[in-house]
Amino acid sequence: QVQLVESGGTSVQAGGSLTLSCVVSGYNMRGKYMGWFRQAPGKEREGVAAMALGFYGASGRTVYADSVRGRFAISRDNAENMVYLQMNSLKPEDTAMYYCAADLDGVRPLEKVDAVGYWGQGTQVTVSS
Repeated sequence: QVQLVESGGTSVQAGGSLTLSCVVSGYNMRGKYMGWFRQAPGKEREGVAAMALGFYGASGRTVYADSVRGRFAISRDNAENMVYLQMNSLKPEDTAMYYCAADLDGVRPLEKVDAVGYWGQGTQVTVSS
C-alpha cells in the first residue's frame, strides 16, 4: 500500500523559509517522478516542483512552476525514501495546502494533475505579510 505523509507546514512571515518533508512508503521511486503540488482556497490544484529519479539511483530532471523557480528547491533522499521541498523568500501568495505526489506524468509532470497516481494528505503553509 502506497503512503505519502507530509510534514513541516506552518505559519511563517513573508520572506521566511520553510522545508516540507514527505515520507514515502510502499512505492519504488526509481524511474519515476515525485513532486509537490499546492491548492489555495478557491483555486485549482497546481504543480509546484517535480523531480525524476533514474533507474540506477541518480537524480534526473527537475521542473518548477514559474511562480516558484529560483525560490523553491525539490530534493530526495532515496535511502530514507524521503522527498523535500525547500521554500525560500516566501510570499503571501504561496499560502496553500501543499501535497506530496507520486507517479506523475513523465512528460508534463506539473501540468497533468489528473495523471498523478498517489497523493499525500497535505500540509498547510500560511505566509503572512
